[in-house]
Amino acid sequence: MKKIAVIMGSDSDWPIVKGAADQLKELDIPHTVRVISAHRSPEAAAEFSKHARENGYAAIIAAAGKAAHLAGAIAANTTLPVIGIPVKSSTLDGLDALLATVQMPSGMPVATVAIDGAKNAALLAAQIISVCDEEIANKLSVMRREMTEKVLSKDKKFEEEFSYKI
Repeated sequence: MKKIAVIMGSDSDWPIVKGAADQLKELDIPHTVRVISAHRSPEAAAEFSKHARENGYAAIIAAAGKAAHLAGAIAANTTLPVIGIPVKSSTLDGLDALLATVQMPSGMPVATVAIDGAKNAALLAAQIISVCDEEIANKLSVMRREMTEKVLSKDKKFEEEFSYKI
């Protein structure tokens, strides 16, 4: 089974990034968690991404705040899918990270989830793997059905408790 790389620009991003690692673990998807900075360790970022495919990765999740160059720096050195998580870590409430992550130049795509959207980044990575992995596809289908059942159950409860009937 292919694995997912989860990279954060700083260990201070861990409280957010942990959501991605937890979601991958829940789906039994092997993953590696690393701290690699686009600015403070650019050689390590380039080295990791250049060899990610041969090291068995199917996709890379890259989380960073402020200038948020990590996802782009990783994407520049691999043809694997890169999913950026803009992290809310500055006075601009993460808008700076969101814009830096989403505004990639033509030819260097980075899929971008919501600010602090680590769980969705993991789910997108799982969906990428599910194209060729029926087991992961089935786990995602079960997860979706369970999500639907929870919403319908809550709907029924609210309808019964708060609806006014004449």
